[in-house]
Amino acid sequence: MALAVANTITEGGVLVAEAGTGVGKTYAYLVPALLSGGTVLVSTATKALQDQLFHRDIPRLRAALNLPLRVALLKGRSSYLCLQRLAFARQDSQANHPTTMQQLAHVERWAATTQAGDLAELEVDEESPVLPLVSSTRENCLGARCPQSHNCHVNIARSRALAADVVVVNHHLFFADLSIRESGVAELLPTVRSVIFDEAHQLNDIGVQFLGHQLTTGQLTAFGRDLLIQGLQWARGFANWNLMVLDLDRVAAALRKLCGQGVSSGKRRWNHQTPESIAERAWASVMADLRGMVLDAEDALGRVAECAPELKRLQDRAITLIERIDHFSRPADPGQVRWLESGSQVRLVESPLDIAEVMQSRVIKSAARNGGGKSVIFTSATLGGDEKMEWFVNACGLQGATLLQVESPFDYATQASLYIPRQMPKPSDPSHSGAVATFAAQSATVLGGRTLLLTTSLRALRHIGSALQQHFSQAIGIEVLVQGQLPKRELLERFSQGANGSSLGCILVASASFWEGVDVPGDALQMVIIDKLPFAPPGDPLVEAREHQMESSGKNAFKHFQLPQAAMALKQGAGRLIRRETDRGVLVVCDVRLVQMGYGRKILAALPPMKFLTTHAQFQDTLHALTKPSTMDPCWT
Repeated sequence: MALAVANTITEGGVLVAEAGTGVGKTYAYLVPALLSGGTVLVSTATKALQDQLFHRDIPRLRAALNLPLRVALLKGRSSYLCLQRLAFARQDSQANHPTTMQQLAHVERWAATTQAGDLAELEVDEESPVLPLVSSTRENCLGARCPQSHNCHVNIARSRALAADVVVVNHHLFFADLSIRESGVAELLPTVRSVIFDEAHQLNDIGVQFLGHQLTTGQLTAFGRDLLIQGLQWARGFANWNLMVLDLDRVAAALRKLCGQGVSSGKRRWNHQTPESIAERAWASVMADLRGMVLDAEDALGRVAECAPELKRLQDRAITLIERIDHFSRPADPGQVRWLESGSQVRLVESPLDIAEVMQSRVIKSAARNGGGKSVIFTSATLGGDEKMEWFVNACGLQGATLLQVESPFDYATQASLYIPRQMPKPSDPSHSGAVATFAAQSATVLGGRTLLLTTSLRALRHIGSALQQHFSQAIGIEVLVQGQLPKRELLERFSQGANGSSLGCILVASASFWEGVDVPGDALQMVIIDKLPFAPPGDPLVEAREHQMESSGKNAFKHFQLPQAAMALKQGAGRLIRRETDRGVLVVCDVRLVQMGYGRKILAALPPMKFLTTHAQFQDTLHALTKPSTMDPCWT
């Protein structure tokens, strides 16, 4: 893989490289990239992986290769401390809560010593209410008009990135910047020789979030909060800011109520003038009221905008909100899919079906236009279930790229087993989650915990997690950890350390982000249980639009979209099991469709070649064997 990356960097062009777990793909692309002598932009999936690259992987290689390279880390604006907003944070009504005040005091002490201003240094929960108070967004940043612009951590980070040999970003920042050219990445692209996308399987889903339009009640709430603070600070008496914000909150509440009537939270189709199940007259009335409230605020701000940069920025935000309200009051743009998402907040979303056109025009062709020899490299452990990797290549517009597939070096046939419980109810059966919980409790008891249980929905997560916690509430030793009850980092630390420091392990029940990026080598994780095949949820408007696009082009949507996506997601989840050469474990998929339906064989073919267990007795023997020392372990005698 390293030779393929080196050749692409030398000759220029596009490489798509799927590298199985254990290949060491990070070093395989970093070594030739660092040795190339050219500027390199590396984009990965999350801020946590960014930090791992910047603080661990690149420093190790830079030292080993003795390369005096300048390396910079660049995150989105909201990831950095905003000195200007910190100065006003205590005036925000949300800061009155005792816990928030305590956290704010912690931030103030840290602010006096931090060099980078990266909020990740704080080790505060990502959902902490204090973070929005002390960080800025594109909407509320004052830019060059800010009195703190010369000390701004974001500006300093961008300056370092522009001068660096290697810049590490994340996919969210990359696409946000392609869309609005706001964070410095678009400025970097023409100057770099190589662009590398790690964890590239997430590119399409992340990209479509940023390449369309969004209007959320969260944006309205944030605007109202800043309107009240800045209005009273800089223009008290020039307008009734309190009444204005109350009116805005009232209309936003009416929008939330209208969108939540008679439906559960989630995505809703929006194929016509209004979202599904919402009366056209009621929708038009709420949107008109919302536009009127924001327009009143924009008018008031326009009369006092010269008083302070904060007020001028608020006026710009009001104009942007009006434009978004107008956009969602019209039919969707051609080639776009629109939907409404309700839950803790309401989101109006319009996006392209995939990122193919943007990747071709803004990244691939842009690299070719800016001089020969430029290279773009995409890599991940899971990019497709076939040798052409069509699932990934087509969505990203990479037809014609050089393709490479490198198998995992792990001996899965010896190290891992696969079991599909034949007695399990079908996934559509209401008793399925309860049966999974019972199976997991019995199996994890034999193993002494050491189990990661991945669910395909939050509903199943809550049901199974609650059942397991109740089952083990009186047991000594095994601890059940459930996603959402603690921050992800703390959950993984506790899971890796075992139950209360004893010789027994934990059961971790999780969903969503835990299907990938979780690295727990060793005996702390010996069994991965997946509740059912991770097909895309029914009724998802974006999924339906993609399927319709495939059907209209003569393809079978289930065969060419649903199956490959489910296979890749299952492979990601299964990849949590074996993380090093001495690991041993068993993968359990509680979905009888794998052995009862014809398509099951195609999904199984995407998994590593594990030993297949056909009976419950074989499964029990495997569990007992895992509790004994392994001859694969170098410490075994």
